[in-house]
Amino acid sequence: MVEEIAAMARETGAETGRPRFGNAVMAAIGKVQRHRFVPASVQGFAYDNRPLPIGEGQTISQPYIVALMTDLLDAKPNYTVLEIGTGSGYQAAVLAELVAKVYTIEIVEPLGKRAAQLLGDLGYRNVNVRIGDGYKGWPEAAPFDSIIVTAAVAEPPKPLLDQLKAGGRMVIPIGASAGVQDLVLLEKRPDGSVSTRRTLPVRFVPFTRERAPR
Repeated sequence: MVEEIAAMARETGAETGRPRFGNAVMAAIGKVQRHRFVPASVQGFAYDNRPLPIGEGQTISQPYIVALMTDLLDAKPNYTVLEIGTGSGYQAAVLAELVAKVYTIEIVEPLGKRAAQLLGDLGYRNVNVRIGDGYKGWPEAAPFDSIIVTAAVAEPPKPLLDQLKAGGRMVIPIGASAGVQDLVLLEKRPDGSVSTRRTLPVRFVPFTRERAPR
């Protein structure tokens, strides 16, 4: 799997600007046991370079995309990172190998509970899981050095941009909730303005919000 990811990075390097992912990112991808984050029925495919169903209508992302999104963050060991869309917990585990603290939010309660239990069982003490609406971010833990969003939105949520440090990066799929989106790298300048770079076409599940009470 790691070799295939490296080969894909070379093939897509002109589009992503990342023909080679960092050694720390690749080491994290090689270390995290992806089979622990998927249902037993698909564990035989856990190390294929493709997304897999994890229940509740959700998927675990293709390992190459996890590696690319992680690499685009340029995360450092002292970073605090926010993830929106915990899913199985796999991306959070990869991040936890690289940074000091990971805060991750999942709106689908059964997934969030399973991920929190699994991450704890695997010894990831630097990961905090919250069940709720990721659009709001995690204000009391902000500001964040980096933010990663694993669900598609029409435009970056303002609360997340507000919670990103100056100089920080956000990686997020932007586009229609159905079909293909663009994986976008946002960088927040010291003056609060944001630069945008589109990388690859991707396909993510739609960003889900809490329903307003009737």
